[in-house]
Parts: sequence; C-alpha cells; structure tokens
Amino acid sequence: MTKVYSKIESIAGKVITVKADGILYGELAEVSTSFGKSLAEVIKIDKELVSLQVFAGGRGVSTGDELRFLGHPMKVSFSDNLMGRIFNGSGDPRDHGPELTENMITIGGPSFNPACRIIPRNMIRTGIPMIDVFNTLVESQKLPIFSISGEPYNQLLARFAMQAEVDLIILGGMGLKFDDYLYFRDTLEEGGAMSRTIMFVHTASDPVVECLMVPDLSLAVAEKFALNGKKVLVLLTDMTNFADSMKEIAITQEQVPSNRGYPGDLYSQLASRYEKAVDIEGSGSITILGVTTMPGDDVTHPIPDNTGYITEGQYYLKNGRIEPFGSLSRLKQQVNDKTREDHRSLMDGMIKLYASYKESLEKQSMGFQMSAWDEKLIKYGESFENEMMDLSVNIPLEQALDRGWQILGNCFLPEETGLKTSLIEKFWPKKRA
Repeated sequence: MTKVYSKIESIAGKVITVKADGILYGELAEVSTSFGKSLAEVIKIDKELVSLQVFAGGRGVSTGDELRFLGHPMKVSFSDNLMGRIFNGSGDPRDHGPELTENMITIGGPSFNPACRIIPRNMIRTGIPMIDVFNTLVESQKLPIFSISGEPYNQLLARFAMQAEVDLIILGGMGLKFDDYLYFRDTLEEGGAMSRTIMFVHTASDPVVECLMVPDLSLAVAEKFALNGKKVLVLLTDMTNFADSMKEIAITQEQVPSNRGYPGDLYSQLASRYEKAVDIEGSGSITILGVTTMPGDDVTHPIPDNTGYITEGQYYLKNGRIEPFGSLSRLKQQVNDKTREDHRSLMDGMIKLYASYKESLEKQSMGFQMSAWDEKLIKYGESFENEMMDLSVNIPLEQALDRGWQILGNCFLPEETGLKTSLIEKFWPKKRA
C-alpha cells in the first residue's frame, strides 16, 4: 500500500525533508501543493530523514502538503514510437505529442557487463575531414569535445546528427538556451535527420534536477536500442551544465565541497555515464560524444580534468576548428589501417608539415627573414586550414584523402613531403597538360 505523508519537516530551496522509512535512494515521490502536483526524487537518506529534490522547485510547497512515494525510481518509455520525438528531463513530451506510457524502463542502471563487450573495431564516418582523416571516430568510443563558450559546438553536434553513419541519434541537451534547442530541432527537421533522432532537452529555465536526468534518460534508451541491434550515437551538451547542477544540489544538501566547490563524487558521476559506451557482441553499440565547456579555457578545471581520465581522448574545438594538436582519438589506429593504404602515412605527414608551418608563422610574426621553404610551408598551412580544417568542409573520407594529396601537390615537390615513394607513385596528383 502506498504511504502518504502529510508533514514536511523542512524546506530548503528545492530540497524538502520528511520522516519516512522503507524508502530507497533515487525513488520518486509526488508532492501535492496548492499549485498542483510535482515529482520529487530522493537524493539523501539519513536514518529516518529523507531529503528529496522537487522537480518544480520549492516555491509553493508548505510543510502541510502531502507527499506520496511511488515505490520506483525514474522510468522512461521505450519503443519505436520514441523516434522523431522530443522530451524534457522528466521524460514528458516537449513537442506537444502524445505521452508515452508503454514498456517503461528504469534509468540510471549499471554499465554493460564487460564480459559481453567486444574490442572497438568499426569506424563511424562523419564527413568531417579533421575527424575522418586525422582523429577517426570509432564505434563504441566515448569522447568529449573540449571547448569554450562561444565556440560552435552545438553546430558541430548537429553536423554529427545529420551526417554520422549510424542507425540512431539520441541528443541530450542540458541547460540549453531556448534558441539552441530551437536550432537543434529546426536543423534536424530541415536536414531530414529528425526521423532517426530522439531528443531529451533540459533548457536553462527548467528545474535543475531535470538536468541530471537527461544523460540517464538518453543512455537508458540508447542501451535498449543497442540491445536490439542498433548503432546508436549519443550526443550530450553540455556536461559542464550537468556538473554545475550536481554542485548546486550538493550545496543545498550542505555536503563538504571538493575541488572548486564540486562534490567529491564528481569523477564517479561522470564515469557512470561515459562508461555506458559499449560495442555489444552480436548486437548494436553505443558511442558517446559529450561537449564539455571549459570555464576560462582552463583544461585543469575539475570537469575537463576528471573527464580526461575517463574518456579515450578528446576533440579540442578552438577558433571554430577542431585543433589537430591536443585533439586525440586513442582508438583511431584500430580502424584507420583498414580504410585506404595511404590513410595513416598521409595523416602523419600532413600534421608534421602543419607543425612546421606553425613554426614558420611564428618566425614571420617576429620579423625574421623567410626562406623559400618557409614560404612553401605558409602556403601549405593556409590551404590546409581552409580546405581541411574548416568545419564547413563536408566530404567523404576518400575525397578528403585525395584533397590532402592535392594540397601537398600544390605546395611541395614529392621528395619534400617525407612520404613513402610507393605511396607517392600511386597517389601523387598528376599534373594537367
């Protein structure tokens, strides 16, 4: 029998406390106030005192309001009817479509059994040369996109959603500006990708606790689709907002703060989400890309710092481009020897020459005399940035490799590139008569 409690012991912001027994951590409750009903989640149990985070906030809640525990944690509906739909952080429709209540599944479960995982071995093509050629995205990989505010990281995620060669996109938005939410919705609808996309969106004006729900909702649904044989790409933006929501709730609970005020379990909370990435033997996969904005462009900030220990590399988004230095897909060598025979050598050779271009650029800025070799490097670097690094470039891998050879052919003699003679003989662009 469901128990109803009619006395709230204390109210501190969005957190209320009641005396109750037999309650589980993470269990949901329904609070009846003069403004209506709101969900609340158990976030702390101290003997008989149970603290709950009210989704709609503490405004309007009084000590005499009724509270009813539902006996289960947060759940979300799972079926093919989710495709093309948009939900909020409570799993309720944001697109004014029908509410889904069939086949409810629990969110926030453990990571997939390691014994059933297989070694990542398949490339995910994106049409973005700086990823496909230089830092290949691998199926079941977990990678953050390190950025600062103002960079086009949401536009980059939209590119992934429209172009990545996967079966299903799940987009989890946390603390999004309403304009960003509309951008994702409109772009995916106009690009024809909405039919294979499911969105869970928490905007900046929504309850804080819903922000914490978004990754768990996204990943719970992703896991079910992966078990059904789907290749799922989960796009999360912004994990810094997720961590800041954790921090806000921890302060309300008067937890002892750790580094820069974040809770001491920040690492394990991030890891429990990122570790959901998996390639399942005989079934589908989950690949995770999560935007992490770095306050003050500080990679030692607790959020990017902890994230770097969990994930398999990172993409650095700087000045509207994916930087080749610092960006790293640690699993790229699992797949880029199976694409085309020149892939690895061309990747290494072009980055080596780009590093030399940076040195020549520094010499030029300091007023040193430029050699003929420096002039070649500067011509090469500018072509590389415009024709390969620019995020507006959208071409398949093979065409991107051919373009790389074309750039080298326009700037250098074959023997100046340091590439293998056998590859030069096969791929060096032929001069037009």
